[in-house]
Amino acid sequence: MPIPLVMTIIGADRTGLVESVARIVAEHGGNWLESRMCHLGGEFAGILRIEVPAEKQSALLAALQTISGLNVAVRSGETKITAAPVRQTQFEIIGSDRPGIVRDITSALARAQVNVEEFSSEVVSAPMSGETLFKASARLQLPTTCDLAALKRDLEKIAADLQVDVSFAELGN
Repeated sequence: MPIPLVMTIIGADRTGLVESVARIVAEHGGNWLESRMCHLGGEFAGILRIEVPAEKQSALLAALQTISGLNVAVRSGETKITAAPVRQTQFEIIGSDRPGIVRDITSALARAQVNVEEFSSEVVSAPMSGETLFKASARLQLPTTCDLAALKRDLEKIAADLQVDVSFAELGN
């Protein structure tokens, strides 16, 4: 019987790194279900979810540890989550960068009981001025009890203090 596993992997970025992981998963009868991977500051970082036959789990984990320079952490993916009614929305922000911007935004989301499903951010140079800009986007799960208008007001207040633009787009479920 296959068992689900969630893995995080990190190491110095190099050609063939993802192929090494994929080959080992396949060699052990695993099925690659989903993943998110990226290059950050010269490092490769990823999270993936696989299924592997229970009898091959130990051998798979041992084989993954043989990949030079790659740190692998594995957790059972069997967590049972009771699905509460939610709405999904896409959140985007762009504006002047400064320390604490992610903390301020995520604090407002946490106060509203919003779950951050995906989050990506980067710091870039503004096209005309060369000023450092912070850009982020997130897919959020809002509980049905969340007052989206109040959340928008809370985030817009933060946005005014930070001199950033905030936008939401409700997603279909």
